[in-house]
Amino acid sequence: MTNVLTPARLLDIGFGFAPAQTLLTAVALGLFTQLGDGAMTPKELGDRLGLDPATRARHDFFDALVSLQLLERSGKGEEALYRNTPETALFLDKTKPAYVGGILEMSQARLFPFWAHLKTALETGRPQNEIKHNGKPLFEELYADPARLEQFMLAMAGVSRGNFQAFVDAFNFAPYRSYCDVGGATGLLAGMVARAKPHLSVSTFDLPVVAPIATRHLGEQGLADRVAVLSGDFLKAPLPKADVISMGMILHDWNLEGKMHLIRAAYDALPEGGAFVVIEHLIDDDRRANSFGLMMSLNMLVEFGDAFDYTAAEFEGWCREVGFTRFATIPLNPIAGAAIAWK
Repeated sequence: MTNVLTPARLLDIGFGFAPAQTLLTAVALGLFTQLGDGAMTPKELGDRLGLDPATRARHDFFDALVSLQLLERSGKGEEALYRNTPETALFLDKTKPAYVGGILEMSQARLFPFWAHLKTALETGRPQNEIKHNGKPLFEELYADPARLEQFMLAMAGVSRGNFQAFVDAFNFAPYRSYCDVGGATGLLAGMVARAKPHLSVSTFDLPVVAPIATRHLGEQGLADRVAVLSGDFLKAPLPKADVISMGMILHDWNLEGKMHLIRAAYDALPEGGAFVVIEHLIDDDRRANSFGLMMSLNMLVEFGDAFDYTAAEFEGWCREVGFTRFATIPLNPIAGAAIAWK
């Protein structure tokens, strides 16, 4: 029997905005948090979310989530009961520590409309975010508003938590005595390392406006005495010296010039034998498999214009140019990895 080509896959990709917005809207409404570990009828859930009771669209909305395997349902019609799946219960209920919905909330509020202008970004090489309206780059906007800055950092922490834990579990910290996470934001990764590796002297480093956020979050975890909160501008000043220096979701924010500056800064701050670690959605070296990493690189275009994600091979080449001599990659999940360079 011959295979017959159909446009189904093309239409599925072309209408990919629809399932994306179905999920993002559910997160924005707090649907998965409202369900929690319980079950609700369509009326109970619709009323709880404030959806129009006069339209059948809310039935379509809930059942679309069932078809996307984002909700479970028993029964039909008004007597149906909707529940979270194990996956949405763990990752999309705000009351759970593994919540990753922050990045999805930001996607709906910010990234989704900006991606409508991907064609313009590709044609012009210019960012398509807030800078088009007020002339201010993303980070300048964020640093001017502490509440919005913390919201952004918590969103990044949610999506990075699993990758960071996988790195802490996989990397051999035994030969080292000091560790610094550069661009450490809330101190999430530094706190994980401090908790798991008591022999290390641990610090987190970020801009002065970030330091109070990190201090508060680490204090809430009982880690104030274990993690030193350091502050400075890594584009203008040397990095803190440590045996291991990490950057989680940092290097991809910059163009090649910025990347090389940070790699050199890490090299200068490390002792001989020290390790420089980047944790990213590393694009596979053949640039065929990690669609998420490639689309995150397009997101860097939309956000910054000249920033981009990269492969482990590219990272190794840049690090060799600076003087690093040994390299390895630790897969963290199907779309993320840790690339390591030793001095």
